Amino acid sequence: MINDQQKELAACFVLGELDASQEHEFTEQVRANPDLRDFLISLQNTMDRLWLAAPATPPTAALKTKVLDRIRAQTAAYAPIVPNPAPGLAQGLRFLANDETGWKPLPIPGAFIKLLSLQPDRGYAVLLGKLDPGVRYPAHVNAGPEDFYLLSGDLHVGEQVLRAGDFHHADAGSFHAENYSVEGCTLLAVLTTDDPLVQLAIG
Repeated sequence: MINDQQKELAACFVLGELDASQEHEFTEQVRANPDLRDFLISLQNTMDRLWLAAPATPPTAALKTKVLDRIRAQTAAYAPIVPNPAPGLAQGLRFLANDETGWKPLPIPGAFIKLLSLQPDRGYAVLLGKLDPGVRYPAHVNAGPEDFYLLSGDLHVGEQVLRAGDFHHADAGSFHAENYSVEGCTLLAVLTTDDPLVQLAIG
């Protein structure tokens, strides 16, 4: 059972309008109430769909140049993979080397994802995620499990600070406080195929 006040709090949580103490109190209620958790996940998924349905606003020429320059600087650090493997050896193999294409913007300005591998028969996908400096990703509940490994930069998850080489796992139904990056970051993520981020990357 959930009441009207809890529904209102859920909406405020999804919109990021709760302060730290209110957010903590609400997440404790969600942990103790499966109906409230299901309602929150449904509300969050609806909000994600609304964000995705909003018309995309093209960046200014200056911002586009800045973003592309940053991408080039980051990808230049990676050694290229030898192209054109020998015939007969390439079957079942896929290589991606210094490829700047495939990035998709998220509804949060300055946040991007890129699909690397999709395994629908096994129920998971591998993606790259990227936040520009200063970008904040709102607090949310994780509809499915997720694993990510930070490749570069910094990522603040609540009070925890992750840096290149750090790993993080989140269970399905767990809560993430607001995530943000000071310097900008790139991460490798493994998500379930029904995750809204995977659906966006596929689309």
